[in-house]
Amino acid sequence: MSEQSRRRPPKPYRRPKKDPVRILAFEALRAVDERDAYANLVLPPLLKKAREKEGFDGRDAALATELVYGTLRRQGTYDAIIAACIDRPLREVDPPVLDVLALGAHQLLGTRIPTHAAVSASVELARVVLGDGRAKFVNAVLRKIARQDLDAWLEQVAPPYDEDAEDHLAVVHSHPRWVVSALWDALGGGRAGIEDLLEADNERPEVTLVARPGRSTTGELLEVLGDEAALPGRWSPYAVRLTEGGEPGAIDAVREGRAGVQDEGSQLVALALANAPLDGPDARWLDGCAGPGGKAALLGALAAGRGATLLASEKQPHRARLVDRALTGNPGPYQVIAADGTRPPWRPGSFDRALVDVPCSGLGALRRRPESRWRRRPEDLEGFGPLQRGLLTEALKAVRVGGVVGYATCSPHLAETRVVVDDVLKRHGGAELIDARPLMPGVPALGDGPDVQLWPHLHGTDAMYLAVLRRTS
Repeated sequence: MSEQSRRRPPKPYRRPKKDPVRILAFEALRAVDERDAYANLVLPPLLKKAREKEGFDGRDAALATELVYGTLRRQGTYDAIIAACIDRPLREVDPPVLDVLALGAHQLLGTRIPTHAAVSASVELARVVLGDGRAKFVNAVLRKIARQDLDAWLEQVAPPYDEDAEDHLAVVHSHPRWVVSALWDALGGGRAGIEDLLEADNERPEVTLVARPGRSTTGELLEVLGDEAALPGRWSPYAVRLTEGGEPGAIDAVREGRAGVQDEGSQLVALALANAPLDGPDARWLDGCAGPGGKAALLGALAAGRGATLLASEKQPHRARLVDRALTGNPGPYQVIAADGTRPPWRPGSFDRALVDVPCSGLGALRRRPESRWRRRPEDLEGFGPLQRGLLTEALKAVRVGGVVGYATCSPHLAETRVVVDDVLKRHGGAELIDARPLMPGVPALGDGPDVQLWPHLHGTDAMYLAVLRRTS
């Protein structure tokens, strides 16, 4: 080594560049991982704070949202790819390091961000949130990932379909294997259907509004939003789809409670119950699992249009308050109570119509809550089953003879849908299923009946299930 090279001063330390967008995305992922938070609840306040403090604009918010949701949706795929690039088990890598790696993998494999920018931005993020030492590890792993595109990686890390179809689909489409199996059973077989469904689960869902009858109209919402930003719903006469995302809370009708954010599948469930044929009086309606209030608000408005009264019941007091807020300004009479639907305070036979949208695994809303697919376990269904049966049994007791009950879940899992309904019908004895398909006019591909299963890939909705029962004795 020459005298001159020995005397060369060391390179000055360069502080890492702070990228507010990627730091925010990392913070959201940590909240999801550490606190079991949901991204759709964590992200809005983080974005609001960033707009106020960092001057976030629409593009910044859109990129942060894509990084968070894209990483969560594809987490299983990215984990398999990261595992192929390191020399120790994934469980031995610190979770914050895995979050940075997954964010980097998504930028490399799931976005149009140029390779060099994805790697350098992720390494700078690692320097800020992990330190320089671990940033070197992040750099080495991401450079390995950057050597191939997503298709080539899937060819390498996913087992062949003909050797293990469920494992292949689990890796390629980023769902736990047991969820793939459950969804496939609910669909009834066929590779095209399951792949279409799993792909739909990984797409960003449209934001859908509901114009609450008697309080606003789809025409009003469409006029305010404009042709380029919104379209009428596919199936519900009260639905408006936002084609450009945006902030629903900025719309006057939403802020005033005259309209709300509600998936079209949920609207169809409420409308189906309201449309079910009924002999005799039609004066008292019940929403037995009303929180957080979307279906109750629509049912309340529909009931008011017929001179009927809605009782909205929700076990959790804080969720009952959300129901009360959703119903505020309703054009007709209603009441909100905090009560347990399995031990209800009302007398049997008090209602003409009742809806129970029961607590469930949420496997029908994986588009909106992608992190829930990694949290749920098959054994969770054992806990939901008795509750679901209890709520449906009490709902059947709550209606008079001739009254109708809607049993709904945001899950297509057979253990939460047909198995529950069949069990209750066998035990209860005094009820019958009625065909729910005519209660959703114009909606195609509703199956063989008499119950209905909606699907993201067929209907553009959450995978809502509905059975309609009539009390016979």
